[in-house]
Amino acid sequence: MSADPRAPAPGEDDVDRIVAAWQRERPDLDVEPLQVLSRIARLAKQQARLRDAAFAAHGLDSWEFDVLAALRRAGSPYELSPGQLVAETLVTSGTMTTRVDRLIGRDLVRRRPDPRDRRGVLVQLTDTGRDAVDAAMSSLLDLEHELVATLNERDRVGLPDALRRLLLASTDRSARDYR
Repeated sequence: MSADPRAPAPGEDDVDRIVAAWQRERPDLDVEPLQVLSRIARLAKQQARLRDAAFAAHGLDSWEFDVLAALRRAGSPYELSPGQLVAETLVTSGTMTTRVDRLIGRDLVRRRPDPRDRRGVLVQLTDTGRDAVDAAMSSLLDLEHELVATLNERDRVGLPDALRRLLLASTDRSARDYR
């Protein structure tokens, strides 16, 4: 059986193959951004699968982890308003209501009256929810440490700043283009 001619050579990835194909087919195009942004897109997809697996090992879906993690990061007493949760998780208020209801059904969060606003409620992490998110976070970080350990120290130090600049530029561009 012969090797797949579309498979990347040893030491290369799929992006190298894709870039080479574009350079061959459209030598008039500067495809340099693909070297970075296509890898970021592929890495994000792979990371999403790893995250899903880490969370599933603790009985959580990604969306459940996102809500529980937002509450955990808020610090004791681990509570936020539904509006704050919407801002933290980037979903609609209707979606958040459904999510909170489902998390209440699993005893991971509870609703309680907001003592500062008679009309408001707070969503609070239960002990069960805190234990679940803490365990899932530990598993996730174990996986992520293993992945980041493949980088040399210079890359580990420089990459966060480079990625932050790209993310901020992309966020600014998105805000301008989609108003």
